[in-house]
Amino acid sequence: MKIVDTRNVEGWKGRFFEDFEVGDIYKHPLGRTITQTDNTWFTLLTMNTNELHFNVEYGNQAEFGKPLVVSPLTLAIASGQSVTDLTQNAIANLGWDEIKMTHPVYADDTIWSESLVLEKRESSSRPHAGVVTVRTRTLNQHGNEVCSFKRTFMVHKRDSALLSTPRPEPLDPKWQA
Repeated sequence: MKIVDTRNVEGWKGRFFEDFEVGDIYKHPLGRTITQTDNTWFTLLTMNTNELHFNVEYGNQAEFGKPLVVSPLTLAIASGQSVTDLTQNAIANLGWDEIKMTHPVYADDTIWSESLVLEKRESSSRPHAGVVTVRTRTLNQHGNEVCSFKRTFMVHKRDSALLSTPRPEPLDPKWQA
């Protein structure tokens, strides 16, 4: 038996500051179908009391003819979809700006996101990091843009000594099949 520690195998480890180039577009790989359960839980978890998001009868009688997905859920999923390509090695998000909800999102819609690199610069306070700004847009299954935003984050450089590696080694090194 051979143990493969993927921390030491060449492969996808996320982007580092040096990997970003202004003008690059990342089409984030994973789509996400939003269910009414997702919408109801997120709405109630965040204490949003607008029944347009969690009361089907109310939503059916409202302007859009059915409940809307609560906007912060759309934003959260869009941000999450970009992690693999943008912020796997981030230190911190520094800001979200110009957030626009451009088309309604409903339960059972599937959304995908893509990001355009707008700016990058060395961090003035952390020599092991850089700052990157992107514009992300999110599309539904019909190709309608449902959300867009600008996001700025601080990300490790490839040789950063401060990258975290918290995975423990087992106390009992024997593997039981």
